[in-house]
Amino acid sequence: MKIDIEQLSLTYHARKLKEDDIQSIYQLYQDNPLYFQYCPPEASEEMVRDDMHALPEGKTEKDKYFVGYYDQDELIAVMDLIADYPTAGIAFIGFFMLAEDRQGKGTGSALVNELCTYLKKSGAAQIQLAWAKGNPQAEHFWLKNGFVKVKETKSNAADCVILAEKKLRGDDPL
Repeated sequence: MKIDIEQLSLTYHARKLKEDDIQSIYQLYQDNPLYFQYCPPEASEEMVRDDMHALPEGKTEKDKYFVGYYDQDELIAVMDLIADYPTAGIAFIGFFMLAEDRQGKGTGSALVNELCTYLKKSGAAQIQLAWAKGNPQAEHFWLKNGFVKVKETKSNAADCVILAEKKLRGDDPL
């Protein structure tokens, strides 16, 4: 699956994030302390750099899309998207964070809806992701956006995470 980053949002400008963006990404991370309570350590520029390049086993840089969403020049969200992971036809959201001042206003849900629409048109069968068990904000957000819990498991980010998925094909509407 090849992803055209610029097509991920019709509302905001989406583009691949680069080393030059680390400071603005770091600022967005710092404005979201709840996330790091469940997925320590605290945010740092080194963590941002690591996130930009982190890959699951068996995947390469061509499968990774570390995306920034911009409202004019303001970074409002970051998403780490892995194509064809864990198997072909599945897109995996490794990370999604919305600027604190945009939360609770429908912006995150709109971005996820646009992503689902794009991926479905691109032939993806489903989207998977995981959130740290016990993080009420993440659980509420993903369930509200149509993701279904699959199982509890372990990850590099947290001792226990909830793996969830959203089917994009079949009888299930977006």
